[in-house]
Amino acid sequence: MVRIDLKEKNVGEAIDLGGILAKQKAAFNARPNPPWSERKANLQKLGKAIKDHSKEFQKAISEDFGNRAYEETTIAELLIIQGGISHALKHTKHWMRTRRAPTAMQYKPASNHIVPQPLGVIGIISPWNYPLQLAIMPLIGALGAGNRAMIKPSEYTPRLSDLLKRVLGTIFTEEEVYVATGGVKVAQAFSALPFDHLLFTGSTSVGRIVASAAAKNLTPCTLELGGKSPTIIDESANMALAVPRIANGKLLNAGQTCVAPDYVLMPEKNIDAFSDAIIKQAETFYPKVAGNKDYTSIIADSHYARLQTLLEDAENKGARIRVAGDDDKQQLAKERRVPLTVVTNTSPDMKIMQEEIFGPLLPVVASETLEDSMSYIQSKERPLALYWFGEDKAKKAKVLNETISGGVSINDCAWHVIQEDIPFGGVGPSGMGAYHGEHGFKSFSHMKGVYQQSRFSQGKALFPPYGPKTHKMLNLMKKIV
Repeated sequence: MVRIDLKEKNVGEAIDLGGILAKQKAAFNARPNPPWSERKANLQKLGKAIKDHSKEFQKAISEDFGNRAYEETTIAELLIIQGGISHALKHTKHWMRTRRAPTAMQYKPASNHIVPQPLGVIGIISPWNYPLQLAIMPLIGALGAGNRAMIKPSEYTPRLSDLLKRVLGTIFTEEEVYVATGGVKVAQAFSALPFDHLLFTGSTSVGRIVASAAAKNLTPCTLELGGKSPTIIDESANMALAVPRIANGKLLNAGQTCVAPDYVLMPEKNIDAFSDAIIKQAETFYPKVAGNKDYTSIIADSHYARLQTLLEDAENKGARIRVAGDDDKQQLAKERRVPLTVVTNTSPDMKIMQEEIFGPLLPVVASETLEDSMSYIQSKERPLALYWFGEDKAKKAKVLNETISGGVSINDCAWHVIQEDIPFGGVGPSGMGAYHGEHGFKSFSHMKGVYQQSRFSQGKALFPPYGPKTHKMLNLMKKIV
């Protein structure tokens, strides 16, 4: 059993994680395939609890960040959760059904079926940047698929984590859903548990550690990581549409988004005009950054310092730095606010071009042709998201067919992530596996294949000892195949 006896920050009592997992597994084994009525009730009470406590969630998240607009939490967390639950309530009963599968002619009159089964207990490790959405969206998939779940939220958002534990504790027993709060040692112990499936959302570096811990138990993982998501601006793009959409995608949550546009690729002759336009757009969105209730703070001093280090390194290596607005630098630092900062004249040796930014810094890379842009992207690790702005259908098709990324939005940023009818997930260093909608249901289910033999089967002709009847049957099967 994994037991955390020390009393870390945000841990009010010793946590017997292994004991809780054992209880959940025992409860699951007693009811290994709950009916739709039970799953529906769980989803409904989850949705009601989130709605009833929405103001508390908004307040807790804002206080954890230092400031985040309630509207931003509604847009990026509460509405997405509501949409996910509504979609699951509408479709899960259908996803649960046993479905027929084709049977090859040589094996008829037997039949094939696929039987979806819950896996058991799902572990969910959620990050700080969207601390409610990225804990609850996997939970929706886990509960809809008939599982139980344990959640480890981030220590960077202690108010939200404590509130989430309290709210879910009022509607679920520990044997159904459990929230484990605490720091790094709790997270390490959590990832080492023998879950039936583990979903982790966070950085690529930590994802490697989580996957390594899970591998010791052969626990299957869904890893939602990150990376440097590129934005290609084609010469056919409508800039009046592209600029505000890119600015909004970059500045939502102050750029602390795994699918935020990380850098822009465009012809050098257009870079100055684009920089002017997006700086102006940022100043329209946020005339002031310091003290602005609509603008999100950077989550922690260490993250703020990291962003400043990226800028200093880029400037020392010849980059041009342009900052939106004219806020007092000391006040910005006090509030951990970083305005949109456009970085041009970039070079590959700059840290800002090597690390995921996770903040409102926007490098612009000179790239003269679509082929140049695609070659640049293909030379890097595969990103979680890719964005293309333009009206040229042939170029759009080329980008979609010849680049590999977790997902794509065309002529906008990030909207593909909240679509329940398409999968959300990374590829390679940006993640493995996917969820949302039916894809989440399948990730948290065992899609069991069942072959049912017919009493009229002629398979006995293949039984030993082998003779003329065997050869006749084999020749017939070869012709059918």
